[in-house]
Amino acid sequence: MNTTTPTFIDQAAIDGLLANTIPSDSGAVDAVIDKALEGKGLELHEAARLLRADDAATTERLFDAARRVKQAIYGRRLVLFAPVYLSNYCSNNCLYCGFRRDNKAMKRRALTMDELRHEIALLEQQGHKRILMLTGEDRGRSALDYLLEAIEVAYSVKTADGHGEIRRINVEIAPLSVPDFKRLKASGIGTYVLFQETYHRETYAVMHPPGPKADYANRLYAMDRALEAGLHDVGIGALLGLHDYRFEVLAMLAHARHLDQVFGTGPHTISVPRLEAAQNAPAANTAPHPVSDLNFKRLVAILRLAVPYTGIILSTREKADMRNALFALGVSQISAGSRTNPGGYSEATANHEDEQQFALGDTRSLEEVIRSVCEEGYIPSFCTGCYRLGRTGADFMDLAKPGDIKTHCDPNAVSTFLEYLTDYATPETRAIGERCIAAFLAEMSEPARRRTEALVERVRKGERDVLC
Repeated sequence: MNTTTPTFIDQAAIDGLLANTIPSDSGAVDAVIDKALEGKGLELHEAARLLRADDAATTERLFDAARRVKQAIYGRRLVLFAPVYLSNYCSNNCLYCGFRRDNKAMKRRALTMDELRHEIALLEQQGHKRILMLTGEDRGRSALDYLLEAIEVAYSVKTADGHGEIRRINVEIAPLSVPDFKRLKASGIGTYVLFQETYHRETYAVMHPPGPKADYANRLYAMDRALEAGLHDVGIGALLGLHDYRFEVLAMLAHARHLDQVFGTGPHTISVPRLEAAQNAPAANTAPHPVSDLNFKRLVAILRLAVPYTGIILSTREKADMRNALFALGVSQISAGSRTNPGGYSEATANHEDEQQFALGDTRSLEEVIRSVCEEGYIPSFCTGCYRLGRTGADFMDLAKPGDIKTHCDPNAVSTFLEYLTDYATPETRAIGERCIAAFLAEMSEPARRRTEALVERVRKGERDVLC
């Protein structure tokens, strides 16, 4: 594959859509929203129309449509995970990242396998079942062999009572070759995640001084190589604030369309991180194109309408109130109790500024997040069933696109949440969670409720990891 001349990100075409779309054409905007409510997604020119129409009335209708589509496809469940940073050594010099090689104040660290075992055990003791494993791009300390060993170790760690285990590891690492992606697939990971950071070539060049990451095309075509290698699920994203967010949204949609057209499966997830302060990272501390809270909500809603089948991930970069507001508008997965420095879960003070990638907006514990999620009317889910029951790639999309994935995910969300409440929660949180489960069951159709109650009964009798 030619990776020197990207063909599916047409910068001139995207710029033209944004410049030439008439924002005041309310009839055209209403037609786009009506189409989006069918849950079949949007074309680039339709998403551009929503991005350009930012008056109050359109925004309210946009938000209402996003809520309805989110409810129809994902319901009231919210998947939780934790990031695990293996190393903050990095050969790149990205202007927005605390790990950048020119940050001489950064205390560098790469976890030993014993240190990793301790980190994983601590996460399991909190109740986590799914992690995202990350590492800086350093060809020596963070090479693929190190990562593969770390994946094997993390899967091997179990708590003494037999309840604590990591059931699925997703990874966010630098682009690989097809042969190396095949090695990664063999390790049993779930989703391979990689952000383009910015799809705007000129901005990309400025933000990525010479280093491995400076190759725009190599990064852009990483998902193609991952899917060619047999990985079923990939996750894309852009770091919002480096360039005009409207351009980035359309570029992510173009990327999603490319993957769907070439491989028959769009991205499993889209991540929407906003720039957050980082030590000695000039672009992070003064965002070139800051995204307001209102525009952030709008772009999440537009993504939900444009690619309704794709999970939207929100990190702890955002504060609690923003995270809560975005659940209804489209977000379906969140990190919780996160640390962005290697060994952060083992440290008494946890987030050392001189070791972390970026500052956190939401510093609450997993249990605090769970209580909040329940109070907002959502079911926290620790389900990893789709990965292990073959509902991945095109098979997942066949269920997600018509909204049928709920028939599997809703019962599994309840059963895995009940596991958490039984094995890890305080009495106060368990009481809140039990009320949340009861309300969730009451809203289910009779067949779905019967399936879910059967799983619940098995968990109450002591079984774990029961799935449908």
